[in-house]
Amino acid sequence: MLRIDEVINSEAFPDRCDVVVIGGGIVGVSTAYELARRGISVTLIEKGIIGGEQSGRNWGWVRQQNRDLYELPLAMHSLKRWGELSAELGDDIGFRKSGILYGTQQEADVERWKAWLAQAREVGFRSDILSARELEARVPTSKARWVGGLWSATDGRAEPSKAAPAIARGAQKSGARVVQNCAARGLDMSGGSVSGVWTERGRIAAGSVVLAGGAWSALFCQHHGIDLPAINVVGTALRTAEAPGVIEGCFSGPGFALRRRLDGGYTIAVPGYGRVELAPQNLRHSVKFRTMFRSKLNKKLKIRVGSSFFGGPEASAAWNDGDKTPFEKCRILDPRPDTEWLSRAVRNIAGVFPELANVRIAHTWAGAIDTTPDLVPIISKVVVKPGLVIASGFSGHGFGLGPGAGLLTSQLVTNEAPQFDLGPFKLERFSDGTALHRPEMM
Repeated sequence: MLRIDEVINSEAFPDRCDVVVIGGGIVGVSTAYELARRGISVTLIEKGIIGGEQSGRNWGWVRQQNRDLYELPLAMHSLKRWGELSAELGDDIGFRKSGILYGTQQEADVERWKAWLAQAREVGFRSDILSARELEARVPTSKARWVGGLWSATDGRAEPSKAAPAIARGAQKSGARVVQNCAARGLDMSGGSVSGVWTERGRIAAGSVVLAGGAWSALFCQHHGIDLPAINVVGTALRTAEAPGVIEGCFSGPGFALRRRLDGGYTIAVPGYGRVELAPQNLRHSVKFRTMFRSKLNKKLKIRVGSSFFGGPEASAAWNDGDKTPFEKCRILDPRPDTEWLSRAVRNIAGVFPELANVRIAHTWAGAIDTTPDLVPIISKVVVKPGLVIASGFSGHGFGLGPGAGLLTSQLVTNEAPQFDLGPFKLERFSDGTALHRPEMM
C-alpha cells in the first residue's frame, strides 16, 4: 500500500451539523477546511482513509500551463491557495514552487503551445516558449535532440502523501469533524430537499451535502437517480529510490513525466495512458464519451473486462439505506498497475537521461481517475436535489485544482458570489443541449 500521512479520527460522531462533506480526497478536505475556517459546522466522512485513493496516488504536479482554457482561471486561483496553505495550517503539505518544464522533439507541439499561450495571456497567465538551446540549458545532462520547450516558473509540485492529510488536520483544528472508515449510504431527503446523510454509523442531519467522492461519485449519484456522466480511467505510476538530480521540479518529455520528490527519488508516469474497464456504468455513459474516444486519447486507452464489472465504483447502485453498500465492501480502491507502461516510461527516460537508466524502482501503483466527457470537472449545485453540491469528475487534475476547487465549492454551499464563471463546470451541461467542446491541451 501507499504511504499516506495519518489523520486521527475526531472523537465524537455528530448527529447534526451544517454541512456534510462526503469524500476525503484533496477536494473534499479542502472544502471542509474552507467551510470550517468560516465558522460553519462541517463533518467530513470518508469510507476509507484520508487521501487513500487518487489524491494520494497522483503525480503531485500543481500546474497551470497547458490546462484547458475553461480550467485555467481555477488553476491559477488554486495555485495561489497552494502557496498559502502551509503557513495557514502550520503543517508542510510538500508544496514547492519549483516550476514545470516541457520538452519536445516535435515542431507541432511548439506551435500548439504558442496558440494556447496567446489565449492564456487574455486571462493573465504567462509562461515562456523555450528554444532548443534554452531548453538544453535547463536540462544540461539530457541527450535528446530537442526542438523547443515550455516553462512556467510559477507552477509547482507537492507531495500527495502529505497534502490531503495536512489539510484535513487543518480542518479539524478549525472545528471540523473528520470521520474515517465510515461510508455514506445515501442522502436523507425531506420535502424534496436534502436534510442529511445516512451513514453506516447512523444519520447525520445537515442542510447541505457536498459530494466529493471521486471515482465513487457517479455510483452514489446513480443511486439517487442523478445522471453524473463519468468513467473511471485507471492510471499507473511509480516512485524510484533516491536518484541523481536531473530536474528539481516537474518535467514532461517524450513519452514520460517525472517529478522530483522530497525524498530524493522521482515519481514517474506515461502521460495520457490509462485503462478503462467494461462495466455497466461505463457502457451507460459511452455515447457521451464518443468525442473523447475519437480524439488522440483513444490510442492511449486500453479497454478491458475487469473486476469492476462485478464490484467497486461501477457496481450496482441498487441498495437500501440500511444495506451494506459497495462503499463499505471496498474501503480503499487499489487497482492493478499496468507494468507495460511503466517499463515504457523508464526506457523513455533512460534515453533522455542516461544517469537514470539503472534507477531502482521502489514502488508501483495505480489509481482510478474519475473522468468527464470533456475532461472538465463538475462543481455544481444539483437542481433536482436542493442542498446537494457535487465537486467531482476532475479527470486527473483534481490534485492541482483541489485547494481552489475546495474554496469554490465552499462558496457554492454558502451562496457567496464566485470569483469566476461557473458555467463550464455545471452538471446540466451534459443534459441541457450545451455543445461540449473537444478535450484539448490538458
